Amino acid sequence: MNSPVAGKNVVLCVTGSIAAFKAVQLASDLVKAGALVDVVMTEAATKFVTPLSFRAITHRPVVTDLWAPDAELEIGHVTIGRRAEAVVVAPATADAIARLALGLAADAVGTTALATTAPLLVAPAMEPNMWAHPATQANVAVLRARGAEVMEPGEGRMASGHLGRGRLPEPPEILAAIDRLLTPRPRDFAGCHVVVTAGGTQEPIDPVRFIGNRSSGKMGFAVAEAARDRGARVTLIVGASAVGPAPSNVEVVPVATTLDLQSAVQAAIVDADALVMAAAPADFRVAAASDHKIKRARDEIVLRLVPNPDVLASIADWPGFKVGFAAETDDLIANAQQKVASKKVDLIVANDVTAPGSGFGTDTNQVTFVFADGRVEPKPLMPKRAVADAILDVVATGLRRGPAP
Repeated sequence: MNSPVAGKNVVLCVTGSIAAFKAVQLASDLVKAGALVDVVMTEAATKFVTPLSFRAITHRPVVTDLWAPDAELEIGHVTIGRRAEAVVVAPATADAIARLALGLAADAVGTTALATTAPLLVAPAMEPNMWAHPATQANVAVLRARGAEVMEPGEGRMASGHLGRGRLPEPPEILAAIDRLLTPRPRDFAGCHVVVTAGGTQEPIDPVRFIGNRSSGKMGFAVAEAARDRGARVTLIVGASAVGPAPSNVEVVPVATTLDLQSAVQAAIVDADALVMAAAPADFRVAAASDHKIKRARDEIVLRLVPNPDVLASIADWPGFKVGFAAETDDLIANAQQKVASKKVDLIVANDVTAPGSGFGTDTNQVTFVFADGRVEPKPLMPKRAVADAILDVVATGLRRGPAP
């Protein structure tokens, strides 16, 4: 199957970061996927990687200078910007992000970005303190508000030796984001309000300990992102999560316990059309949590647990489209069918958390759809974003059909 970038004009803008060497690999990956790649570099970028490196890979001229128009490209940055089908800034320094937010056109990258109507993808790379600075975050918010996709930088060791969030996303991650950018998306949720829950809940034992589970939040985040991309207004209710910041342009409601989650869901669904309950709420809580840290003792400690409310079952009479999840270790289909009936949902997404590549913390999932009408549809192992879109396909069909008589 052809990549979404095959035959597309992709403009790769490279700015002055030591991570610019990764842009060479990205350019190579794009060319291998069948894209026509034009590279635009700032002067600072040429201090880290030579234009010849990109020209050798893309077999295209590289634009570095506003004042050196290329015969084939007319006024290079303007022509490239006009014919671009996607513009990617990778790496994007703090300075480059600020210039893009302000709409400055002092170099070939800024001018190209202003001259295009193509979707814009920004992959940041900078020191952690620079990324966290309020000025950078404000500039990122401006770009996102204009419709640009700004990726979250990776976390780890920087070239300076410091640890933190600011690393350029790896080329495969950027390529996947470009694929999504160029994949036609249905706008079948325009005008709809979708509530999504994600992550686990934490039931306190004392001020420093809690009862929780292994839910990472990745599946719920993928559903929220997919619903947003398909035109929905999204409310994302988030418990404990092991992934980065929530998708941009969604309303985020943080919660801690299952009781918090229940209250947040009940408030959010008042004007919602659909609920996708991807969170993993704790089934039990400590009957009487201590106000002070429980000290180590030789004797055993016995905790009395009481059941938490079943959040989905508590809204059984809500008329919107309801999707639940069943993370199981055995009797997958039987348990999912029982949940469909007891929780009165339209769809249960069941997965065996012990299966390879599936379950908590993975980037993929192998699920089975169990419907209220008795249908059972196994799905292959897929990225969680693909699972999210498959779930939303079902939700969209249900919303078009309307509530059962």
